Amino acid sequence: MGILINWLVTTLAVLIAAYLLPGVAVKNFVAGLLTALVLGLVNAILRPVLVILTLPLTVVTLGLFIFVINALLVLLTSAVVPGFEVRSFGWALLFSLLFSIVSFVLHRIVPR
Repeated sequence: MGILINWLVTTLAVLIAAYLLPGVAVKNFVAGLLTALVLGLVNAILRPVLVILTLPLTVVTLGLFIFVINALLVLLTSAVVPGFEVRSFGWALLFSLLFSIVSFVLHRIVPR
């Protein structure tokens, strides 16, 4: 049951972040559910590999390159999920930042 609640909270965070940013669009609730699922899988599988491969660059930029990785993963999710569109890299960067903040707040509010 906890996984389902986590998925729904993450979906809500995706929908809120997309609503607040004009450069990001989620077509409907089902697209939001699929976006949350794919984003979670991409972050669980690809993100650790990318972080390790780009570790020297991340160290040189004092960790700021992680934001670039997050934006690229959002763009990848946008390319895979129908109904989830991100206009540019800049919007993907803003979406990843806002999504992280909204997701953090919602996960603190909703009991597990």
